[in-house]
Amino acid sequence: MSAFLIDNMAPIMFAALVVALLLGYPAAFSLGAVGLIFAVVGIELGQFHPDFLQALPERVYGVMNNDTLLAIPFFTFMGLVLERSGMAEDLLDTIGQLFGTVRGGLAYAVIFVGALLAATTGVVAASVISMGLISLPIMLRYGYDRRVATGVIAASGTLAQIIPPSLVLIVMADQLGKSVGDMYEGAFIPGLVLAGLYASYAFLVSMLFPKATPGLPAEAVGFREKNGGRGLWSLGVLFIASGVFGWFMMRNSTVAGADYVVLTMFNGILFAFFVAVVNWIMDKITGFRFLSAMAQQTTFVMVPPLFLIFLVLGTIFIGVATPTEGGAMGAAGAIILGTMKRRLSWDLIRQAAESTAKLSAFVVFILVGARVFSLTFYGVNGHVWVEHLLTSLPGGQVGFLIFVNAIVFVLAFFLDFFELAFIVIPLLGPAAEKLGIDLIWFGIILGVNMQTSFMHPPFGFALFYLRSVAPKESYTDRVTGKRMDPVTTGQIYWGAVPFVVIQIIMVGLVILFPSMVMHYKGAASTVDPNSVKIEIPQIDLPPLDFGQPKN
Repeated sequence: MSAFLIDNMAPIMFAALVVALLLGYPAAFSLGAVGLIFAVVGIELGQFHPDFLQALPERVYGVMNNDTLLAIPFFTFMGLVLERSGMAEDLLDTIGQLFGTVRGGLAYAVIFVGALLAATTGVVAASVISMGLISLPIMLRYGYDRRVATGVIAASGTLAQIIPPSLVLIVMADQLGKSVGDMYEGAFIPGLVLAGLYASYAFLVSMLFPKATPGLPAEAVGFREKNGGRGLWSLGVLFIASGVFGWFMMRNSTVAGADYVVLTMFNGILFAFFVAVVNWIMDKITGFRFLSAMAQQTTFVMVPPLFLIFLVLGTIFIGVATPTEGGAMGAAGAIILGTMKRRLSWDLIRQAAESTAKLSAFVVFILVGARVFSLTFYGVNGHVWVEHLLTSLPGGQVGFLIFVNAIVFVLAFFLDFFELAFIVIPLLGPAAEKLGIDLIWFGIILGVNMQTSFMHPPFGFALFYLRSVAPKESYTDRVTGKRMDPVTTGQIYWGAVPFVVIQIIMVGLVILFPSMVMHYKGAASTVDPNSVKIEIPQIDLPPLDFGQPKN
């Protein structure tokens, strides 16, 4: 028995952790307990040197002293303040009106707002609960299929996991030893493409099953002009003019890539906001306005979150601020926006601060437990076992990526993304690096994959969040007065299945098209290192006299 334990200490230790987690023990305590128990067993068997435990206090202190992790409470606080200040409600109402009678318009609005909330909050729970409370009753009121409605809301909320400033990407970058800014920049395009795939699915459903995604009735569409029109042409002109202005301001700029796009968008946003303010002042003073009510409302609702996105992500992308500094500015910006909307109160701030403290403590405790586990795991050469296991897979990089993503997909049925990030990623990163895989690309692939952990029936957290706010019993709609059927758990689960398939497809797309991520490196140098010659000029030195010193 002792010989078997000595030969298989690492796999037995990992299996013991999986069993402890499946039995329902908290992840932080399971990690710490398994690490300490196997440290004692390893010492008794001569497989683990006690000196390893002397490094434990320094590792725990390293967790507390990690500046990168400070971004987590900042972004969490920002997201909770924005969610409670009513920004999601304003966005969903306005964008829903913008799509109007278009078939599937409410689904498009939820996806669009989900992407915006993801780029401003970074918190899945806040996005899913907000859209579940606001959008689900409206979608049910106008006859949306319950599976489509719940699936769209849950999936759009999980965009907060892959679109920066995602908390998952912060943890992923920390575990892989990479820059959070690079991880954010690399994830931006895959996040937008995933949102586009969601919208494409909604479009496909609206074409194949028109009754499942009806448009709003004409009487439910507001922001109309005196002639009965909606003035969408005005919004289109403003959009084009803003884009032209942004390009004009940047035409002689020397920046390129993502920095150019961010600054161009920022200039366009400022122009649109200035035009809308002038239009509002003229309307109040002279009664004349050149923008439609729809264009003005859309601009006033869209500019604050877009400005906040630039304040956070823009400053990180162009190198003005670190992710931690960007998070601090985002938290301050959220408080300012809440104050401007007159929806900020001490009670709201207190609730947001309490929730932030709980989540931050949860993350830190898991990370401390993971440090204890990894210390023992490395002490019994577990990292060598994992590396040999993964690097010997057939197929090279592709075989490794397929196997790893299959394992992570299965583990996501039982573990949430924090547990996956703290337990699995540190084991996979060294093997990926040894195979020559770019770790930012690898992290984004796993980030998209781990997003399914929110959508997996029956343990997906996004499904639990939506279940908590979806009607469990029949109710009377407050607008139509009709008696509405409840939303069943089965409908929520079946609604999530197509979006899990879409997320798997997205994993394949990121693997097939790494350029979606690799743009974070910027323009590659065109200089051939082999052609570089270093010439040292000849310098004539005076002769040195090593003879006897002169008297």
